[in-house]
Amino acid sequence: MKNATPFTEAEPRREAHTVDDGVEGRHSLVAGEDAGGRLDAWLAGELEPELSRSRIKALIEAGEVSVNGAAVTQAKHKVHPGDRIELTLPAPEDPEPQGEDIPLAILHEDDDVIVIDKPAGLVVHPGAGNWTGTLVNALIHHCGASLSGIGGVRRPGIVHRLDRDTTGVMVVAKNDHAHRHLSEQFADHGLTGPLERAYQAIVWGKPDGLRGTIDASLGRARDRIRRAVRTDDGDDVRHAVTHYTVCERYAEKPDSTCAASLVECRLETGRTHQIRVHMAHIGHPLIGDAEYGGAFRTKSNRLPEAARAVVDAFPRQALHAFLLVFEHPTSGETLRFEAPLPEDMERLRQALSAL
Repeated sequence: MKNATPFTEAEPRREAHTVDDGVEGRHSLVAGEDAGGRLDAWLAGELEPELSRSRIKALIEAGEVSVNGAAVTQAKHKVHPGDRIELTLPAPEDPEPQGEDIPLAILHEDDDVIVIDKPAGLVVHPGAGNWTGTLVNALIHHCGASLSGIGGVRRPGIVHRLDRDTTGVMVVAKNDHAHRHLSEQFADHGLTGPLERAYQAIVWGKPDGLRGTIDASLGRARDRIRRAVRTDDGDDVRHAVTHYTVCERYAEKPDSTCAASLVECRLETGRTHQIRVHMAHIGHPLIGDAEYGGAFRTKSNRLPEAARAVVDAFPRQALHAFLLVFEHPTSGETLRFEAPLPEDMERLRQALSAL
């Protein structure tokens, strides 16, 4: 202990630095003679690493900290020698997701697998900021206890995923045998089996040629979520290959340039945000992709008013997983599923086609 005395007799005698994150109860400390500075900083100095400064700040703002018997909700509150600081740790939330009655667009279901057409805005599995309202919550409600447990309590049955705002076909395993079989297929990327994954994307401009291949490794960018093309050999860098075909061109000019294109993308690898990063890397980011195409946002100003209104209102990256082919884990049959463009992407396509 540095500047704090042990917990008072009303509490278990334990040093401040032994408080566990998520352990409920009230804990009392008394600031020593050399105490000073902000409340959150002082508590962090006493309780890290068990409680991070961000966690402590959140507890203060939630009214879970008092100084000399008065609740304090400002992290910048000054601590003085002799102050009695009481910290209440709420009971930890149950990490196991619960079933929720969320509608699912089911394309196929049997004893081994369930295939869905995922809508935009639906997060696949619970995580920070999205503990409820996910595909996993919907699947638990629909399938009950039959989902595979290999993925853990937060990812039961999940063998691959789509971004929150990417739509399209997904397959989920309903038992452990199916989970292992499907996971092997996705890990193989269709090199020795029938697995196929194809996407439709509406991108700015026209990629070179009618067909092309983007071979560029990906790794973390500024944070753990965002990805970028990387040429170094960092531990997080992974080989990534995307094949694309230009299907439609919109407002094409005599010089062969155009306002936008509908492209089909097929993955030789399956990396986080792969299509979004690769298309931006070659200068043709997806329409609506604020993360990787923000610099192209003003391109809509060059469009006629009707098309500009549709483009500006499009709320997400224009990406749809329209095709999924895989081998059924029990019968061995090759199953093929396609989902048409969702309504918002179809409206976008039609607006651009009218140019």
